[in-house]
Amino acid sequence: MTAPEPQDRAETDDARRLQGLSTELTARVPQLLEAMRSVGTGLELHATLDRICETAARLVGARYAALGVVGEAGGGLSDFVTFGVDPEVARRIGRRPDGHTGLLGELIRHPEPLRLADLTADPRSAGFPPHHPPMRTFLGVPIRVQGEILGNLYLCEKHDAAEFTDHDQHMVRVLATEAGLAIGNARLYEAARQRERWIDGSVAVTTALLSGAGAEDTEEPTAPDDHGQDHDHDHDHAGQTNTAVHGDYSHHAHHALTVVAEHARRLADSAAGIVMLPTPEGGLEVVAVSSDTTDVSIGTRVPARSPVVAKLLTGESVHVTDSSTDPRLISPLSARYGPAMMLPLHSDGRVLGVLVTPRAIGARPFTEAERTLATQFASQAALALMMAEAQRDRERIAVFEDRDRIARDLHDLVIQRLYAAGMMLETAQRQSQVPEVRAGVGKAVDELDVTIQEIRTAIFALQQGPAEAPSGLRTRVLREINMAAVPLGFRPTHRFAGAIDSSVGELTGKNLIAALREALSNTFRHARASRIEVTVDANAELPDGTPAVRLSVADDGVGIPEGGRRSGLRNLRRRAESLGGSSEVGPGLAEDGGGTTVIWQAPL
Repeated sequence: MTAPEPQDRAETDDARRLQGLSTELTARVPQLLEAMRSVGTGLELHATLDRICETAARLVGARYAALGVVGEAGGGLSDFVTFGVDPEVARRIGRRPDGHTGLLGELIRHPEPLRLADLTADPRSAGFPPHHPPMRTFLGVPIRVQGEILGNLYLCEKHDAAEFTDHDQHMVRVLATEAGLAIGNARLYEAARQRERWIDGSVAVTTALLSGAGAEDTEEPTAPDDHGQDHDHDHDHAGQTNTAVHGDYSHHAHHALTVVAEHARRLADSAAGIVMLPTPEGGLEVVAVSSDTTDVSIGTRVPARSPVVAKLLTGESVHVTDSSTDPRLISPLSARYGPAMMLPLHSDGRVLGVLVTPRAIGARPFTEAERTLATQFASQAALALMMAEAQRDRERIAVFEDRDRIARDLHDLVIQRLYAAGMMLETAQRQSQVPEVRAGVGKAVDELDVTIQEIRTAIFALQQGPAEAPSGLRTRVLREINMAAVPLGFRPTHRFAGAIDSSVGELTGKNLIAALREALSNTFRHARASRIEVTVDANAELPDGTPAVRLSVADDGVGIPEGGRRSGLRNLRRRAESLGGSSEVGPGLAEDGGGTTVIWQAPL
C-alpha cells in the first residue's frame, strides 16, 4: 500500500478538523461552500484570479487580499492581482512585487501556511514601498494542484483589528484547494484561446500580405498627364523627386511590415509592435511601428555594438524580463519598456528582420507558451513576407513583359506607319503647285515628326525599370513642358537627341531641369511668344571638345529689350558655370530672327 501524497494528507487533515469544528465555524460552512461555488465559475484567467481574491477576503473578513501566480521557472511571481487597494493608490505604488524578497518570497521558497499577528515585526518582512497602505495582520496560504505550486493567497488586515484564527486558516486552505482547480482550468482554457488567437493571427497576416500584393501596387514609371501633373511625387526647386516611403522600401513593402507589427502587438498584448530591418553597418533600423504612443519613431537605429543585435541577426530569439534595466540593451528605446520579446523574422536560412513586442514597465513577463507561440508567428510572418515578395516579383515580370510588347508594337507598327504617312505627304507637297497647300502639308509633316519623337519617348519610358523612369531626364523635361503649357496657352514642341537618361548625371540633370524651368518662365512672363521649341541634345560638345548636354529654348516672341532685367539670365549662367559649362542667348524663331534662343550647356 502506497503512502498518500502530501497534498492528500493535507486535505485529509483539513477534513478531520472540519468534523470537529465549533458551532461558530460550522455556521460558516455554508459561506465556505458558496465561496467555493463562486470561485469555480467562469474560465477567463484574470477574472478567476480577481474572483478568488474577493471571495477569500469576504470569507475571513479581511480588508485586503492578493494572489500571486508563481512563474513557470518557480523563482518569482509572473502575475499579481489585488483586492481592496484603490486603483489610484496602486498606480502611485507603481511596480508590483516580483516575489523574490520579503514574506512573498518566503512563501514561494517555503510553500506552507503563514499566519502573523504583526507582519512588520517579522524579520523576514522587506517593508512596504512608498504610498502602500499600512498592514499588520497577515495570512498566507499556498495554492496547489496535484502537488504543483500555482501561487499563493495573501490576506491582510482582518476587520475590527482582530488576528486571523486557526479557523480562518483552515477555511482559506479549503478555498485554496478549489482555487487551484479553478486556476488550472482557467490556464488550460487560456492556453487554448491563446493558441487559437495566434493561429488566427498568422492566417490573417498571410492573407493580408498575399491579397494585398496585387499588380495595382507594383511601382511603375509615371508618365505626365495632359497637364503635366505627376500625382505620386513632389518636387523641390531643383527638380528632385521625394517620396513618402521611408528609406529604400516601397510603399507596399512598408505596408506589409506594418501589418506584421499590428497583428503581433495585438496578439502579444504588448505596448507596441516594432519591425526592424538590418542596416548596411550591421545594426537594426525601425521601419514599421504599431503603438498608441510616439515613444518609437521610424528610422530609429540600434547600433551593431549592441550585444543582442548579433544574436538576432543569426536567427536567435532574445527574451528580456525588464528592458529598462537589462544591461544588454543600449538603445534609448529600452528605457521605456519592461518585458520584451525580440524575434528574428527568418525563413529558409535568411533573416529578413526582427519583430519586437515590448510590454510596459511593470507588466507581467511573457510566459513560455507565449514565447513559443510568438516564435511560430514570427516564422510564419517571415514566410508570408517572402511569398508576398515572390508574388509581387511575378506580377512585376508580367507587367514588364506587357510593357515590352506595347513598346515593340509602337515601334514596329505605329512609328512605321507614321513614317509612311509622312513620306506620302512630302511627295504630295513636292507635287503641289499651290503655296498654301505646300505650307499646310509642311506643317502636317512637322507635326508627324513631333508625334514620332513623343512616341519614341514613351517607348523609352516603357523600357525602363521602376526606379529609373520616374527620375529619367526625358520624363522630367516632358513634365516641365506640360506644366508650362497651362500658363502659355499652347504646348511647346520638343526634340531629344542622344542617350539623355543614361549619359546625363543626376547633378547636371537637376540643374538642366532648373534651367529649363527658368527659361520657360521668362518666356511666359516677357516674350509674348506663340511658338516655343525645346531641344535637349546629349551628343553636343563644348568649344574644347568635351562631351556635353545642350539645352536650347527658342521662341518667336519680342526678344530681350535693351536695358531690361537680366537676373534670370544671370541665374542660368551661374548654374552652367558652376558645372564647367556656359549659357548664352541668340536669335529666335521669327522669320526676321526675332525672338530669343537660350542655349544652356554643361559637360557630361
